[in-house]
Amino acid sequence: MAPSALADIYPIPAWHYSKAITIQASVLHGPRDLRLETRSILDPAPNELQIAIKATGVCGSDVSYYNKFRNGDLQAVQPLSLGHESAGVVVAIGEAVTGFVIGERVALEVGVPCDNCRSCQRGRYNLCPSMRFRSSAKSVPHFQGTLQERINHPAKWCHKIPLHVTLESAALLEPLSVAIHATRRASIEQGDTAIVFGAGTVGLLVAAMAKMSGATTVVIADIDSGRVNYALSNGFAHKGYIVTPRRHLNDTAERLAVAKEVSGDIMQIASLNDIDFEGSDVTFDCTGKEICMQAGLYSTRPGGKLIMVGMGTPIQTLPMSAAHLKEIDIIGIFRYANTYATGIKILSSGILPSLDNMVTHRFKGLGAAKEAFELAGKTVDKDGKLVLKVVIES
Repeated sequence: MAPSALADIYPIPAWHYSKAITIQASVLHGPRDLRLETRSILDPAPNELQIAIKATGVCGSDVSYYNKFRNGDLQAVQPLSLGHESAGVVVAIGEAVTGFVIGERVALEVGVPCDNCRSCQRGRYNLCPSMRFRSSAKSVPHFQGTLQERINHPAKWCHKIPLHVTLESAALLEPLSVAIHATRRASIEQGDTAIVFGAGTVGLLVAAMAKMSGATTVVIADIDSGRVNYALSNGFAHKGYIVTPRRHLNDTAERLAVAKEVSGDIMQIASLNDIDFEGSDVTFDCTGKEICMQAGLYSTRPGGKLIMVGMGTPIQTLPMSAAHLKEIDIIGIFRYANTYATGIKILSSGILPSLDNMVTHRFKGLGAAKEAFELAGKTVDKDGKLVLKVVIES
């Protein structure tokens, strides 16, 4: 595309920054202690691009850091900018970078691996022990997230997006990548039955990708009726099941009994009245909750697969005999690798349900980040409207 066409979309600066400039950043200092601060940013280094961030989706891990200053076992130990589901515009180009022009729109793959270790060399760079992932406290100093006006990022991990794909949809390439990676690892075959526990953003996208991969029956389950209804009315899944919330159960036998009950109900829906139905070919747990893993093992047919997508309860009690006796393969999922090119093609084709429609709430500017995080942790807003994906625009 000619530079003049790009200039019609985003103004092209007529000069380059030769020194550090100041930008605004949303910075978390402790639980719910979110501050708008001024930072300095230098020109992009060789092999880097400077990106003006235009859209950032709020992820469940962001909400966890916001509320507790930690996510699972990862405790933040210094101020941290959140945000990793992002898209923006190229505003400066570092030395040795080719193939980009100022004004181009890109989706950001925010994990930067070492490129040298065993996992990287085998193409599974998501498992790189030296991975630096924006908005994560795993590496110290923390790799700052995308809730900043601008960031410098390796050009290798900036992916051009077509003009007809919105920046909000491009930001959601990050959770879509999780879904692509999960369904690849599941090796879904045409005609398979899939069960998906969790109808949040990732669960919805996993269900949609399972359908696209050939599953002819996809059942999605969640405790929130609004999310299940959204999944069905927007074509993410074929069938839905609303899990009845249970009182807190301390006894293992009681918890397993409840999981079996949930499994029985879901299998009845998934069976389509087939008297020989033995369970789903592939089950995805997108919640990380113990009861869902338990019900998932009970719901999967002999020789089937249970895919662990959601990261939740780190230590769980599972009915392992169900896996042993049925030879169920339990497969872990950690982020994604080699998915963005595929995700962009899928978005560009329009084959998926609209990702733009998944954005139920939008907040303008970094100053609204606190309000965005408060809402993202809820399932409905003050007016009773479904909260699905919250996006901060700048």
